[in-house]
Amino acid sequence: MNFNPVYIKYVAYTVLGVLLLIQLFYLLYYHLRLMRYKVEPVTAQPVMPPVSVIISARNEAENLARFLPLVLAQHYHQFEVVVVNDCSFDASYLLLQQLQATSPHLKVVTVTEHPRFKTGKKFALTMGIKAAAHEHLLFTDADCEPASAQWLMGMASCFAENEQAQIILGYSPYTKTKGFINAFTRFETIKTGMNYLSAALAGNPYMGIGRNLAYTKTLFFSNKGFAAHMHLMAGDDDLFVNHHASANNTVIQIHPDAFTFSETKTSLAAYFRQKKRHMGVGKYYRSSHRRLLSADAISGFLFYLTLILGLAFKLNYWVIAGSYLFRLILQVIVYQNIFKKLRGSDLLWGLPFFDVFYYLYLNLFGMIGAFIKTKQWK
Repeated sequence: MNFNPVYIKYVAYTVLGVLLLIQLFYLLYYHLRLMRYKVEPVTAQPVMPPVSVIISARNEAENLARFLPLVLAQHYHQFEVVVVNDCSFDASYLLLQQLQATSPHLKVVTVTEHPRFKTGKKFALTMGIKAAAHEHLLFTDADCEPASAQWLMGMASCFAENEQAQIILGYSPYTKTKGFINAFTRFETIKTGMNYLSAALAGNPYMGIGRNLAYTKTLFFSNKGFAAHMHLMAGDDDLFVNHHASANNTVIQIHPDAFTFSETKTSLAAYFRQKKRHMGVGKYYRSSHRRLLSADAISGFLFYLTLILGLAFKLNYWVIAGSYLFRLILQVIVYQNIFKKLRGSDLLWGLPFFDVFYYLYLNLFGMIGAFIKTKQWK
């Protein structure tokens, strides 16, 4: 069978055009909303709810010593900090006892390991939620540093401003250091943040991150907590939000004072374990959200692959270059404002390289997550 070279070229151009349109849809329909979003100052409302901050910590003595005092020192009128000491065998217990002596609003819940029943983070968080005295819950991790003493105020004010709000999606960037892993992790975090924050602004929230997330106790218990996915080690944050967030009950908070910062992994092995755990729960998202995320990941990967094949098979250079540059220029226009809001302006220069690597990463870990089950949360 003979193939007409002209026909093959038309098919290639059509495929490239379709992939470009799909990518532009995410850029202009979703990300443009975050670009235009006005970040309001963190201010106390006339009536602010009391809040329970919940932290699950397993062998986190060093991080608790560094960051828990910053959580306890938040400028807020009424709050408690519930730390779940989850089967730790380091110095966590002694450290928490010492901090309790000087911090009356610190509450410690201790979980011990059963020889025949291995508990995970969801069990620890559930114990913390049951012990919480207040209706409004704010979650972070032991290795997270509040950006300011107004972090709690910033997140809680969203409940006060919106009576329907049951879920507050915060943002948690990574601290800038040296090295490729740090740079790419920060870039990937911004891209992930762009996606879930802009989707929430579009009335289609699908995930949140446990490093900076708030929701109500009523929402948790009325939906039987983590029961629907308790058998999975991961997903205490994104799966819970995916199953229970709606256009009416979800708002975002991205004022820089309301961020929490974390440190990136320093080795490829640790980074691989972390991302495998995170990506392994994607297949349990709502089907509409799986299609939304898959279309972005696959079209982005195929867009770059088609460009490369187009050059290899000597398709029209101006069509190839024009498609690439048109998308890149629009990305820079939209991303510039978003990267500034999410504390990653320095990464914009690496967009041409990082973006290619990002779509390789999405498809690689998407396939790994689909077939490999995570057996531990730490």
